[in-house]
Parts: sequence; structure tokens; C-alpha cells
Amino acid sequence: MDGPVGVTQCPIPPGKTFLYDFVVEQSGTYWYHSHSGSQYSDGLRAMVIVHDSEVESKYKYDDERLFSVSDWYHDTSDVLAERQLTRYNPTGAEPIPQSMLFNDSKNVTVSVEPETTYIIRIANIGIMVSQYIFIEDHEFEIVEVDGVYTKPARANMLYLAVGQRASILLKTKSLSDVNKQFCIVQSLDTSMLDAIPKDLQVTSISYLSYDKSMAKSVPRKEFYDIDSYEPFDDFNLEPLINQPLLPEPDHVIHLNLHMDNLGDGVNYAFFNNLTYVTPKVPTLLTALTAPDNLVMNDRIYGENTNAFVLSGGDVVDLVVDNDDSNKHPLHMHGHQYQVVVRSQEYEVPHHFQYENASEFPEHPCVRDTLTVNTYGHAVIRFRADNPGIWFFHCHLDFHLEQGLAIVLVEAPDVLRDQLKYDSLPFDYIQTCLAADMPTKGNAAGNTEDWLDLAGQNLQPKALPLGFTLKGYIALAACAISALWGLWEISIFGMSDVNKQFQDRIDHEKLVVKDLILKLSDEKDRVSGKNLRQITEMLAELDELDHKFAQL
Repeated sequence: MDGPVGVTQCPIPPGKTFLYDFVVEQSGTYWYHSHSGSQYSDGLRAMVIVHDSEVESKYKYDDERLFSVSDWYHDTSDVLAERQLTRYNPTGAEPIPQSMLFNDSKNVTVSVEPETTYIIRIANIGIMVSQYIFIEDHEFEIVEVDGVYTKPARANMLYLAVGQRASILLKTKSLSDVNKQFCIVQSLDTSMLDAIPKDLQVTSISYLSYDKSMAKSVPRKEFYDIDSYEPFDDFNLEPLINQPLLPEPDHVIHLNLHMDNLGDGVNYAFFNNLTYVTPKVPTLLTALTAPDNLVMNDRIYGENTNAFVLSGGDVVDLVVDNDDSNKHPLHMHGHQYQVVVRSQEYEVPHHFQYENASEFPEHPCVRDTLTVNTYGHAVIRFRADNPGIWFFHCHLDFHLEQGLAIVLVEAPDVLRDQLKYDSLPFDYIQTCLAADMPTKGNAAGNTEDWLDLAGQNLQPKALPLGFTLKGYIALAACAISALWGLWEISIFGMSDVNKQFQDRIDHEKLVVKDLILKLSDEKDRVSGKNLRQITEMLAELDELDHKFAQL
């Protein structure tokens, strides 16, 4: 029960309490946040650090500091969602942040002691934009990403997408070498923004202070030249404890990522032409209450749940081809995966092909959130050894709201042996009852015929091809207005119709006759208000046809 509404649980009602009681088995830098809509952008989020003295002793540091970075919006998440998910935003342009925060504030001063080694844990807890982070005149060693400790890697700049975390070792200078407070620079990845408002500061400065009485450094010009940045390539990081590349996959999931509009005019996000829609029954409860012979059948989990059922112990490759012009940080619940391929950016879609792939790394980077570059691709590999229902989604929360997610139903047959429906906590069931969500059944809530998904939550219908009835009516109305105008001109404005005008009239005669045929055909299929509209337009078109015949 890790939070995502409709995946592993129901939403916690306003004013109510839900207790998460779990055993901590991982260590490193994490964060908690709401997983209902985009609520966490309103501030329902914070870093969580799990210490492991045995592992951390290998790095020999003296003290610890926490940095959180995020974009910041002046409107609440419900307002932002309403602004984006509308037919009046057909391109799906994401809202632009008003500013960015450092430790949930601005212009922060971080105090340090000279000649001291700090582990600095950094997390991008924003909703949209990746950020670059560096400290003036200081190098550091990267020693962790996304809860996985790594072999130290020397760097002077980080790039963190939303949801990503990193830890660095920073050895401070001798006080004799310090005469100022140093800039801590954070900059937005402006390539992810559809527009850059003039009042948006894309680079923000905080300070690393050895002595607060010293003057603050004046930011150098190059700090603001984002195009010149060269952050460390985290693809090259290796886990501290060797994790060899997993063997060839037993199961390959190909995901094609793109954005498009559906019949309601709204721009949605898709994996394999499906946009995620929350099922009526949380997928975990479907897995726990399904008949034994159907629990491995992906159909019962719903069409727009975009569920993939995995057998326990299988090695799985997830291949993502990004056909979108933006970057996408893809986060997996329940696993830290091996990053075996991550392409560069391209100007046109560039799909992955195994037969053309270069050799995979012997000890791949392991993490839980990976950025797939513009028009690029990535391959991640993991072993399905954690039975559960795991969300895999874009951590740009606007894109998750648009439906960019799948559900991994991992070893549900084993899960049912580990977690019984009757053992679920009372408050877990109560949250579902309060939300009027069924606690048993397939994705549609059907407990009688598990393969019958009638009434399930589905994405809107596709945009229609060609003209619809409304299109014919609009075209006819425009044509009538134009043709009446031509008629009046021919009668009152011209005594001698020239050949060019006569050709125009002949063309309009054909348009009128064609519209009469099409509307007559539509008339046989409609009733009510639409029938009256078509009948009235046919009468006007017949009158125009009669008058044109006299010209």
C-alpha cells in the first residue's frame, strides 16, 4: 500500500487518518509525497533519510546536510490541472512555474565548517522541471542515486529530474583559502518549458557559508549560461556493491510513448496508445479477490489500467521509445532497476532495436527514476522478485495526470499467499467505502463474471476522422451565408456579371448541390434538434439552388 490511488489503495478522505506501518529494509535518500492527483505540488512532500552505518562508514564523512530543490507554482494543483486538461489547451502545454525553491525557501544560507567532509543528500521534489545543481569553486564525489550507494565518482555538477535523488561527498576548504560565501547554483532545464516568461528567473542562488561575516560572492556570468552546462553523466555510475548485468530477459515489454488528443479535445499521454485511467476497484484488490484461475489474466485488471502481468522470478526488460519532444523521468514503484540503455536526444523519434544495440554495461547503474531523452529511448532491466502491484509512471506530474502510466501486476499468484484480503486493515477498507469504491471484483467492479468489463472506466473516444454531423451543419451554415451574399451582389451590385464571377457562381452551384446530397443522407440518421436544423438548412439550400438556376 504505497499510495497511488486506484493502484494499491483508495484515497484518504478529508479529515481522516490512515496509518502506514512498514518495515524499513532499504537505506539511502528517499522522499514521501501524496499520490492523489498532483497534490504534492502544494507542499505535501518531504525528504526521508534511512541510515545504514555499515555502508555509510565506507565513505568516512563527518556530518550531513539535506538539500531539496523544486519548481514552485502560485496556483494550487487543482487549478493547474484544470488549466492543462482542457480542450482549450490542445497541445498539452504544461503550466510554467513562477519560481523555484531551495529547501522550500529562497536565498538560503547553508553553514559548514572548514576541512570537514559532508554527505549532502539532494532531492528534486518538484512537479515538472529538471534542475542543474552545482557549488561555486567546489568539486565533489557522487556516492548515491535513488537509494543505491555507488562507487565514488568525481563531478562538479548534477542534473536531477523530478523524483531523482543523489548524495555527494563534499570536502570543505581550509579557512585560509576562503574569503567569501560561495554560490550554490540551481537552474531549470529550460528545454522542458514551452515558453520562458520574462519574469521567470531560471537560475537561483543560495550560499555555502564558512563564515557569515564574509561577503557573499557575486554570481559569475557563466552561472546563467545554461546552454554551456556539462553535468555528470549518471549513466556511468556503478553500484558500490557489484550488481552484474542480469541475464537475458524472460519477458520484454515494449512501450511507445506519445502525446495526442482524444475526442473531448483534451491532450493526453499514452503508452502503446492507452492513457491510464483509474479503475473502479484498486488493482491490488482485484488481484486479492480474483478467482485462482484468472489472477494471471491481464484482462480482469481493465483495458485502460494498462496492466502487465509478470511471473515471479522472471527477468524483465522494459523498452521505452519516446516519440515526444520532451524529456520524461520514468519512475518505478517496488523496484530499483538496472539502466542498460539510455540514448542521447534526437530531433526525430529514434526507436531501440536489440540487433543494433551496443554492448550493455557489465555493472549497470541501478536506480528507480530515469530520464528518457527527447525522441530517444531507454531499456531498463529488473527481476520480478517483489510480488505486488507496482506503478510505473512519468514523474512529471502533469504527464501522470494526462495518463502516462502502466501497472505492473507482479506475481499476483504469490502475492495472494503473502497478503490475504481478510487480513487487510480495517481503515484500509474504510477509506474505500468512504470514497464509494468497491473492494472486490475486476476493474469494473464485477464479481460475477470476471471477464465482463462492462461499465469499466475508459479513456474518451478517439477524434473522429473526416466530417461529423456538427461539421456538416457548420459547413452548411457558412455556405448559406456566403451564397446569400453572392446572390445579393449578383442582383443589386452588378448589372452585368462578368465571366470570373459567373465561374464563381457555377462553382457555388456545385457546392450547394453537394451539400444537399450530404445533408439529405444525414437527415435519414438523426432526429430531434439535429433533424430540425438539417431540414431548415435544406430548405434554404433548395431556395438558393433555385435562384442560382435563374442566373
